Amino acid sequence: MNYIEYNIQVAGPEASEIVVAELAELGFESFSDYLPDGFMPGAGSVKGYIPGTVEAEEDTYDRIRNFLYTEGYSYERQEIEQQNWNAEWESHFEPIDIRHGECYIRAPFHASREGGARHEIVIMPKMSFGTGHHATTHLMAEQMLAMDFGGASVLDMGSGTGILSILAAQRGAVVVDAVDIDEWAYENCLENVQTNGVETVVCPVLGDVAAIAGKVYDYILANINRNILLTDMERYAAGLRPGGLLLVSGILELDVDTVVGHARKFGLEQTAANTRDGWAQITFQKQ
Repeated sequence: MNYIEYNIQVAGPEASEIVVAELAELGFESFSDYLPDGFMPGAGSVKGYIPGTVEAEEDTYDRIRNFLYTEGYSYERQEIEQQNWNAEWESHFEPIDIRHGECYIRAPFHASREGGARHEIVIMPKMSFGTGHHATTHLMAEQMLAMDFGGASVLDMGSGTGILSILAAQRGAVVVDAVDIDEWAYENCLENVQTNGVETVVCPVLGDVAAIAGKVYDYILANINRNILLTDMERYAAGLRPGGLLLVSGILELDVDTVVGHARKFGLEQTAANTRDGWAQITFQKQ
């Protein structure tokens, strides 16, 4: 799957939040921003990424363009083809240390954490997303570190590179279904699962929420985006055992109330919420 990158010039943090909120509604899956302290208007930028197939749906492209034009935002648009991201990682990214050694995420060309780590996850970067640097992945991993996965069955929806699936296995889960609709993600997940030695626990699956029909889990992890979470919430609730936990992210702080209210319709009650860099993670329990 190819992604389209929009590089949008913004006048400050408030404008950045508005742009992210509006584009998230239109199907953008990931964002990054550059907002230096004390910068002049136009010096900051937000990069948003949307699957090419989503941008091509009906009038989505026109809606994106009309929003940016009407609000006066200057932007550049380019197609990002699937590629091997090893060179990009080596040039720009450092390993991620969550909770001071509780979870250490690195690429094969990075050294292990000095002093060791309770959970070390090695990810071969062959995707533009899912490397653990985004706030939503960080939030999900932090919440998982506070939970007991011993003997649990887990579903990881929108598993990407497989980071969360691998962490669940390392924390004691005995069955983890890692489901993603993107073939590139599926292939990368297969490789990462083998690299981390959890192939007897984690089962990568190419498909969408229909792939879990009839299955029930102790935990469901869904780090996707607001629109998919709202659309598939009923299916997640049906796939949880009573008392089971649903961890969601990929949503902005301003969308928390909407997601919580929708989840309540299906017997899911909020038990925790955490935020980072304007993004939110919510934990629900099935009643």
